[in-house]
Amino acid sequence: MAAKEIFAGLPWWVKWVAVPVIAIVVFGGLIMSVIGFVIGLLFKVLIFVALVAGVIYLARKFMSGSSSSRSDW
Repeated sequence: MAAKEIFAGLPWWVKWVAVPVIAIVVFGGLIMSVIGFVIGLLFKVLIFVALVAGVIYLARKFMSGSSSSRSDW
């Protein structure tokens, strides 16, 4: 028995309203956990990229500054 056969005799509101509402009620916590995990992971990746970019910027600035100061000595 396929899902198409099960839903064939049901009214439209069962297919398009009741089933999605039941799915959200049952799996809502899981869906929110997954969304929260993904958003948290993206935030951590963004922080990581910003910190690495800052370290690279500081290292290049320090290296260019130190080479010119060494030639002044």
